[in-house]
Amino acid sequence: MKPVEVSKELTPDAFAALEKTGISRRQFIARSGALIVGFSMAGFTTQLIAQGSAAAQRLDGAGSSRLDSWVAIGGDGSVTVYTGKCELGQGLYTAQKQLIAEELCVPFDRVKLIQCDTALTPDQGTTSGAQSHPTNFNDKNLALAGATAREALLQRASAQLGVPVDHLGVKDGVIRAKADSSKGVTYAELIGGRTFGIPLNPAAKRKHPSEWTVLGKPVPREEIPAMVAGQFEFVHNVRVPGMVHGQVVRPPAVGATLVGVEDTSVRGIPGIVKVVVKKNFVGVVAEKPWQALQAANKLKVTWTLGTGLPPQRDLYEHLRNQKLTRDTFVVNSKDVDEKLSSAARVVKATYHYPYQMHGSVGSSCAVGDVKDGKATIWSATQAVYPLKNSIATVLGLAPENVRVIFRLGAGCYGINGADTVSYDAALLSQAVGKPVRVQLTRKDEMAWENYGFAFVIDQRAGLDDRGTIITWDHESWAPTLGGRPGPNNPGNVITGFLAGFQPAAFTPRAPAPDPTDFSNGSNAAPSYVTGCVGGRCEGTGAVASQRVLTHNVKSLFWTGPLRSPARLQNTFAHESFMDEIAAVAKADPVDYRLRHLRDPRLIEVVKSVAKAAKWETRPSPRPGIRRTGVATGRGVSCVLYEGDNGYCAMVAEVEVNQDTGEITATRFVIASDCGPISNPDGLRNQLEGGALHGLSRTLLEEVKWDEQKVTSTDWSSYPPLFLGANVPKIETVLINWSDGITMGAGETAITVTAAAIANAVFDATGARIRQVPFSRERVKAALAART
Repeated sequence: MKPVEVSKELTPDAFAALEKTGISRRQFIARSGALIVGFSMAGFTTQLIAQGSAAAQRLDGAGSSRLDSWVAIGGDGSVTVYTGKCELGQGLYTAQKQLIAEELCVPFDRVKLIQCDTALTPDQGTTSGAQSHPTNFNDKNLALAGATAREALLQRASAQLGVPVDHLGVKDGVIRAKADSSKGVTYAELIGGRTFGIPLNPAAKRKHPSEWTVLGKPVPREEIPAMVAGQFEFVHNVRVPGMVHGQVVRPPAVGATLVGVEDTSVRGIPGIVKVVVKKNFVGVVAEKPWQALQAANKLKVTWTLGTGLPPQRDLYEHLRNQKLTRDTFVVNSKDVDEKLSSAARVVKATYHYPYQMHGSVGSSCAVGDVKDGKATIWSATQAVYPLKNSIATVLGLAPENVRVIFRLGAGCYGINGADTVSYDAALLSQAVGKPVRVQLTRKDEMAWENYGFAFVIDQRAGLDDRGTIITWDHESWAPTLGGRPGPNNPGNVITGFLAGFQPAAFTPRAPAPDPTDFSNGSNAAPSYVTGCVGGRCEGTGAVASQRVLTHNVKSLFWTGPLRSPARLQNTFAHESFMDEIAAVAKADPVDYRLRHLRDPRLIEVVKSVAKAAKWETRPSPRPGIRRTGVATGRGVSCVLYEGDNGYCAMVAEVEVNQDTGEITATRFVIASDCGPISNPDGLRNQLEGGALHGLSRTLLEEVKWDEQKVTSTDWSSYPPLFLGANVPKIETVLINWSDGITMGAGETAITVTAAAIANAVFDATGARIRQVPFSRERVKAALAART
């Protein structure tokens, strides 16, 4: 792929050169036909540091109340939009352009989007958690900016034309009198090249979905043609004049610390610029990538022994037996033990979920340029402002002297190595005074990224004599260490920790306090409970007796959000357990769910997916099971993601080879309701991609280790679902709830996949699998354990 020279863009040095001529950044861009409008950061960075890491890791960020921070109209009528939510492969770039084109009534191609650059765009925190769509497409932020700009332009046109606002219409950036089309004025004539100078108007009226002409349409993703042609600038393609290359040397074992480095061991390698050491951080810089890699491999580094790891087979007991825990009641009706003791039948099960990694196909890369007390970082981070502030801490710079520019990298959905490699590049650049590009090796990426959470989940349910659930008891154990870094805890990722910074403190809390509010952000509470706390019931189900107790324990490895963090693990346990209960009650799994649900939209997605899949009403497992050969079955699973952020249901159909233990998913049917649909093709893309990601994590993925270190460091030791693998036929049902709020969709389908597959395997064979991944060995063990 052809590298793109960053020097052709307006870098800080280019702007500085311009300003020496007396032309400001604002004047230069205004004269170029589009006005880039800055926004006040005064006091923000100080406030952010004072608030600590929680503020730095917020999904919404500080934003801006000024319209000019979001939208500008150029002298040629072009529209430039600024967003703090990044394109990560989920189609958000195109959808955000559609949003502004719709609200401003201009053609899609007239909108230019500038995303995630701390020198130019508002602080919208982190692009994560299926929250970007709700954040910018409901009546705030980007959507509100579009509506505010349209109304402001209509007011100006009304004054100029002498026509009341309600007698004006807008099309293609031209405002005309409805009764006399000769009376008209363009956006460029009204404000082109100038600022609005007004705040966002909370009362600005959005266009209703029934009026949409651009939004809601299957507009193709704008970046794909350049990707196909090899012209797209990924972060890996960034080139800066004078750039050199770095590699890092990570510890050989978990917990190992640095004893010494013999920099003379690499003096004979051509192109060496410097060996860099900062506390336990070790790296090398060379003129070329291959020279840096050779030097990193040959550098003699002495480390202490690691702290040791428990045997992998003991992981779940290790989690369960931790003495220091942070305990939380999500909900507690305080009658669960009484209800269980009086139940006609009690059903119990335990579910296990492993550490998993992002496993991005391309290893993480960043470019850092640190000199003269200032830093510019090109990064694939999902959080440019939090990274800006934490890099300032790592480098000892003022936050206002750090600029982070987003460039798309490998797919992530969480914290792969994008943030830590940005630290690597920044530290090495600061040490040599030159721009440094770092691309992690496959081993360094996989052994030290922030893994998705392992889980142990105990479930108990009490049934009455009609098979109805009368109480539900959930208790879980999950480990954490680190996470997305902030200014007070750069040690949340490995490079920050090695450079001498600590991860966010683990603060035990036991016993758990009584809940004061119901929040189901991690889906720890099943969809079938009422979620009653303090007299308010905010759950989606009918079961009033409920206890959900979670234990957070310290992790063996770095952890952080991985697509549907905790939501997937909890939903795997809830939806598998719901099927187990239905089987005990000898009830059809779909009917049994509907019997215990109360949310009409969740009920609708379950009914819709069953209809589309031509669901056969009967209990599971299917009658007449044979114990050899290939068996077929179907399973269902559903969720209201995070309790308020997208409805989804799936029916999975599978084949199980009972002789080999191999599971093949043959068909997925997915129903989704995320409110008004911004781009149906984009939504399908997210549902299909999430389902395949879920298939990979369900059948194949598990981080493995020995007594000292992670051993899953390549694609043979951590095999995902490869291109060319057998994948199921995927059908989607999109429920367009046009009068509702906009919700997320990027993490809904993956959340229901594991349970749908487990339930389909049970339907096919009568064997219940409760531990991910569903390896052939585990499947054969479950088949052998059938009664």
